Parts: sequence; C-alpha cells; structure tokens
Amino acid sequence: MEKLPEYVSLMDTTLRDGEQTQGVSFSAGEKLNIAQALLEALKVDRIEVASARVSKGEKDAVRSINDWAAEHDYLDRVEVLGFVDHNLSVDWILDCGGKVVNLLTKGSENHCHNQLGKTLEEHAADINKTVAYAKEKGIKVNAYLEDWSNGYKDNKEYVFGLMVLIKDSGIEHFMLPDTLGVMSPSEVSTALKDMQARFPEQVFDFHPHNDYGLAVANCMAAVATGISNLHCTVNCLGERAGNVSLAELAVVLKDKMGINTAIDETHLADVSKMVERFSGKWLSDNMPIIGEDVFTQTAGIHADGDVKGGLYETELSPERFDRKRTYALGKLSGKASVLKNIEELGITLSDENLKKVLERVVKLGDSKEVITVDDLPFIIADVLESSDYHHIRLQGCQINSVFGDESEVHLDLNIHGTDYQDTGHGNGGFSAFMDALEKIMGKVDFKLPELVDYAVRIPKGGKVGALTECTITWDVEASRGRKLRTRGVNANQVYAAVIATLRMVNTRLHVINSGD
Repeated sequence: MEKLPEYVSLMDTTLRDGEQTQGVSFSAGEKLNIAQALLEALKVDRIEVASARVSKGEKDAVRSINDWAAEHDYLDRVEVLGFVDHNLSVDWILDCGGKVVNLLTKGSENHCHNQLGKTLEEHAADINKTVAYAKEKGIKVNAYLEDWSNGYKDNKEYVFGLMVLIKDSGIEHFMLPDTLGVMSPSEVSTALKDMQARFPEQVFDFHPHNDYGLAVANCMAAVATGISNLHCTVNCLGERAGNVSLAELAVVLKDKMGINTAIDETHLADVSKMVERFSGKWLSDNMPIIGEDVFTQTAGIHADGDVKGGLYETELSPERFDRKRTYALGKLSGKASVLKNIEELGITLSDENLKKVLERVVKLGDSKEVITVDDLPFIIADVLESSDYHHIRLQGCQINSVFGDESEVHLDLNIHGTDYQDTGHGNGGFSAFMDALEKIMGKVDFKLPELVDYAVRIPKGGKVGALTECTITWDVEASRGRKLRTRGVNANQVYAAVIATLRMVNTRLHVINSGD
C-alpha cells in the first residue's frame, strides 16, 4: 500500500454536478445559502458552483457567491466549470468576479474523436490555448479529463498522450472522473497508481459516481494510492445514481482510514436538511449518517443492551453529529425502550403503570407501525387517569360511513354480565355511536348526560398516523353544576371518542352502584 496522506481535501460540487440531478434547479438565493453553509459551517475545502455560459440567472448566482466569498476570503475556493473555448468561459468567469476555472477536457479517445471530431493533438492545442489565456488573465486552472475511467480502460495511451501534451501548460489539478460510475475499487487502484507513477509531478483529484454503489469504496481505494483530493456532493446529488455522499466520505475517511479532513461533522445533518429542502429530493430515512432513522433503535433488546452498558453503540454516536439517539415505540418495544423515552420526558412511573404503558404501546403497535415519542404523553396520561371500572365492556363496534350519507353503527356491549346489541344512525361515526349507545343504555334505565365540550388533538407536529387524544366534558349533574371530563386515546379519532364515552359511562355506573 502507498503511504496514506495525512489530510484529504474535499471539493463539493453539489451546486454544479449535483444540480444535474433530474428535476433539481437551485435559485440564486438557494445557491448562495448552500455555498455559505458549505464553506463556513461544514468547512469544505473547495466548492464548484456552476457551469460557465449557461444562463443569465446562473451568472447572477455565481456573481453573488463570488461577491460574498471575496468579502470573507473564500474566493480562491470557489470554482466554476469552463469549456475549451479559448476566451469565452474565462471571460464569463471573470465577469462574475471568479478566480478559478475547472476546464472540461476530453479524457477518452471516444469523446475526443466522436464528440469533438478532433485528433488528440488538435484537442491538446485548444486546451493549451485556453489555459494560456486564463493564466494571462490571472485565472487559476484545473482540468477535468472527462470520461477518464473509460478512456483509461479503452485506450490508456490516449490518456497518457493527452497528459504529456498539456501537463506543462500551467494546470494545477488534473481531475480524474469516473464519469459513468463504472469502476471498481481494484480498477481505481490500478489506474491511479499508474497515473501517479507516470506523472509524479502532477496533482490528481478523483471524482467518483455511484452507479454501482461503489463510490465510497472507490474513494477509499483512491486514497490508498496516495490521492489527497476527492470530489463529493451533499446527499449524493448528481446525475443518474449521483455522486459520493460528502457525509459518508468524510466519516469513512476519519473512522476507517484515520485520515483528517476539514469537515465539521456537527453541521452535516443541518446542511443536508437545507439541500434536501432546496432540491426537493427527499432522503431515505435510513441513509447513512444523515437519515432520519439512523440513530433510532427499534428492537427492545437493543434498548435493553444500551441501558445495561451501551452494548449496541458504535463510533457512529449521534452526539458526534449533534443529533440524539432515539428508541422507537411499537410492537417490538421492550421495557427499556419505554423507559428511555419516559426519561426523556422527565416522567416517573410506578412499575404497575409502566407495565400498563408498555402493554398499550405494544397493542397499538399491532395496528400502527410506530408510536412516536410525541404520542407517549397521551398514552401515559390515559393510563394515569384511568382506574377503569368494568361495569360496561365493549364487545364490538362496527362503524360504516359513506360520503354524502349518514353513518351507521352496530354496537355490542356487555353491561353487568348481560349482552346488548343495537344499531344507531347519525351525522358521522360518533353521532351514530351515541344514538346506538343511548338506545342500549335506555334498556338499563341509564340516561346519558349532556355532552358540553368535545376536543380532539394530536401530538405537536403530529403526522397522519399519529395517536388521537379525545377529551369530552359531560354535564353529569346539571342542577349542581358538576361536570366530568373523560379522555380516550386511539389512532382512530372516532374510536378515541368511543373510549372516552364508555369511560364516562363506567364512571357514572360505579357512582350509581356505590350510592355516592
């Protein structure tokens, strides 16, 4: 193995190559905000922000980035893709206040002959002419060897010949892209060792794509050959399968290769969220480092192991990325998962109530995939409030609702050991339930109290599948101004109201039976 570099410089190309993602087009304001976040918050070494000569809007965006970068001493770290067009791209970049052009040259014979229709010598002459003009104007030049990976595979003598003809022109970085993402780690290793051995005085960058899902592994292979400049994007944005993820790359270099970068890991998630919003390309919840669920334990055994000694923790701690570990609540939850979440809420429960909460979480998890920590206060409040009496039990409740027509409920209750059934109708599921309930309770000489308030809420920031808490206030003794408030919790709003109502009936039957 070659001697590993102590430090690897990262060039982020989210604003240029990343914008080639299908459907992504950043506004000038969005580009400026992303550029500022990359350079100031994440501490990326270099950023590539646009392609020259694209549009007036792009020119305005590049100018605003360069104006800000000049004020904050970042201007030499802002780069723009340019073309082998003598003065046109260079003048465009100059007019935007830029200082660096990344020249797009043809790194494969196939591209040179079939796209440009030129010989190697003609293309090299054009490159040298453009570089000379840029240097004359005080512009720093790097050069992409586009399609280099295929060029090296198909005819490496073309690649070597191009390097020989342009290596002394003043180009600072020769940037070697795996343009179509076709390389494997072993191919990267072989090709980059060869390039560096033949041209030891030149500085090479490696620019990967992720078509085979090998972008991170290919970067590791590149660094193992001595390469110390890598290109990446936020959230893997890029054409087709995208480029290598900045977050994954920075963390892997540090943890698996012991190599330093400038990246401030505490801002990886924040910048990722910004790019996610601006791009409209939503991340998978399990995307490494930055995904919503990557620091969430779902199985109760994992939470138990963490409680007993951090048995399921790794170097990838959430605190390292300014995030928190969470413990999912659902049918796989154990006592430790519930305890972890209750600790977060600052609530203390008896063993008996903790057992009830866990039973409720597991039961709900069978009908609702995940109970969030925001749902938990509802469940806890419900458990603490209910010392349920069992004078009346719900045997079955079938609610049928059709848009534009009244709802129908088939209700089956057991009251003091006797089964009762009836059907109710009403303007909505709960109204129909109350109609059926009133008919059944009339059979046992129980008059339902007047409903005076009905409130429904879901957890703060709740989602479509969130638990619903229904709180109903009943006028149980109008003459004495006595009111009773009962609560029901369920993923279904109507059934939450049903639970709250039956809790009221049970409470009133207990009062009647005890003579209070």
